Amino acid sequence: MADTSTQTQLEDTLDKKLSAIEQARQEKDYQEKAASLGLGFVNFMTTPVDTDALAVIDEKEARAASIAPFSKTGSRLAVAVIDADNETTTLALKKLSAQGYAIKTVMTSPHGLEIALSRYKNIRKVEVFELGAIDISEKELANFQGQIKNITDLKDKVTQISTTRILEVLIAGALKIGASDIHFEPERESARLRYRMDGVLADVTKLKNEDYLKIVSRIKVLSKLKLNVHAAAQDGRFTIRQESVAIEVRVSILPSEYGETIVMRLLDPRKIKQNLDELGIREDLLALIKEQLSRANGALLTTGPTGSGKTTSLYAFINYLNTADTKIITIEDPIEYHIAGISQTQVDPAKDYTFANGLRAIVRQDPDIILVGEIRDTETAEIALNAALTGHIVLSTIHTNDAAGTIPRLIDLGVPSQTIAPAVNMAMAQRLVRRLCVKCRQEITVTAELYEKIVAQLGPIKDKLDIQGISPTMKVSFPGKCAECNETGYKGRVGVYEAFIISREIEKMILGNPSTSDIQDQAIKDGMTTMLQDAYMKLVAGITSIEEIERIL
Repeated sequence: MADTSTQTQLEDTLDKKLSAIEQARQEKDYQEKAASLGLGFVNFMTTPVDTDALAVIDEKEARAASIAPFSKTGSRLAVAVIDADNETTTLALKKLSAQGYAIKTVMTSPHGLEIALSRYKNIRKVEVFELGAIDISEKELANFQGQIKNITDLKDKVTQISTTRILEVLIAGALKIGASDIHFEPERESARLRYRMDGVLADVTKLKNEDYLKIVSRIKVLSKLKLNVHAAAQDGRFTIRQESVAIEVRVSILPSEYGETIVMRLLDPRKIKQNLDELGIREDLLALIKEQLSRANGALLTTGPTGSGKTTSLYAFINYLNTADTKIITIEDPIEYHIAGISQTQVDPAKDYTFANGLRAIVRQDPDIILVGEIRDTETAEIALNAALTGHIVLSTIHTNDAAGTIPRLIDLGVPSQTIAPAVNMAMAQRLVRRLCVKCRQEITVTAELYEKIVAQLGPIKDKLDIQGISPTMKVSFPGKCAECNETGYKGRVGVYEAFIISREIEKMILGNPSTSDIQDQAIKDGMTTMLQDAYMKLVAGITSIEEIERIL
């Protein structure tokens, strides 16, 4: 018996040694294959697997495609494959790219892939949620959205659903209705729930305090925030994963008198208008913007308050310029939407990666186009404008009330006047006004008072822009009410813009430290159409109402 046992042990030891030799040979073969294809190689016997990275794709799909995401930093995702030319593998990688990930493909061996995929068992589930991601299937979300057509339907659904499913219903409702933010505001006896739709907050319903406390805990778990912290602000994020898109949710929690108030911002990449022609820019201004974007260097600066669509405009500029022969790098705070084909970086003060330091590093990367999320200090302004002088297109935002305020703001930041004129190609300001709902908008004959306002604004540019239909008997539109627009009278928003290029006259003025009004007057003389005039043109066209123009402008 002893001899038999010893023999068995020897055979097991030999099998293990032979298996190890075969695995080592296999690793070497795949390493050489990777080198021949110009790809990196990863050995999962020594390389750890980030389960957050692995969680971006379902285990069944990962096994079918023979891929294993193993490292995730922001939007950058490292994925191991065993056959880069395999059709199923290629389709799975394209799908991940479509979700906004910048994919780095490396090779591993079949044995290594199995080690990586075995880590799926370490991904802990929290009720129906995956840590850091709500895994609502396309079918389930479509089912919720099919039951919710407007806020009234949502209110009914919230009263019928169990507490454990309320968060999913609220998110599904927000996506269906087109809300950009979900606001939870605890009060003495209940928690108020509001959606921000087209820039305006609207009441949805009230939640019982005990239900709200459960929702707070679930949001904290999803966002990887501290459950036991109630008296300090916390910021987090999680992702809603669907088959066709990944929707990022930014979470802000703030202590208040009656509990923790929460704002969840939904960043749905399907909602952002990434095509320059979809922003609602007038044809004459659109032609001017495209002309400035086609220049070899110089800065295009957009201005406006928070929520005025500046980031959307910058992304549309980037998409217009994003071609195979250009290198585009961004520095943002934070990265709001992921764009395929460009290098996006995020400010991280903890690691000393500020706008200024990041911009210095980016310039050394030999980019053609640089996007700077915001110019907010002297150092960033100087580096950005010097980059614009040295062969780069620089796109950025700056906080002023109008386009003319851009120049005095740069001077206030300490940028030398002699740098501003040659560096800045164009300054643009914008706001977002709500579009009238096409289903319920109504028309009335213009009042005498409104007609005078229209003539005052559009009279000076009527012939230049060939504006038709202005008369004392003209019709203007105003909001109605219907279920389609949740009884608001508005659905969607459109930009109103003003922009000017640095003319010779403005260049001379810059050297004399001009006021905003001086720049404004000269830009109008040079042919600038103001934001207010642009808004009145959209009023005459039936796109928006006078009430909305007066609210915004």
